[in-house]
Amino acid sequence: MTEFLPTANLSLILCCYANLTPQMQIIRIANSPDFYLERVAFPGEKLLFRAPFDAQLEVHTGMFVSSILSDTIACQTLKVKQPDALGAIADRLD
Repeated sequence: MTEFLPTANLSLILCCYANLTPQMQIIRIANSPDFYLERVAFPGEKLLFRAPFDAQLEVHTGMFVSSILSDTIACQTLKVKQPDALGAIADRLD
């Protein structure tokens, strides 16, 4: 897991991504100059993470040595609808 912690004034939203494929994926946010996130998503796994509202989640799928960018998703579409309960869980993970 790789995360670049944001500056204090960056507003973040709680997001959830589910890997519904039978393959391992790498999810990455790299389009924000003040924020970077990279995590492995195993098949069937759901990941909670915080990201800037305007961030783009890159989903890389592939085998051992190579991977391809298979999707780009706006983080605002992954925003958790009721973040209060899940936010407490995510706070423990940060």
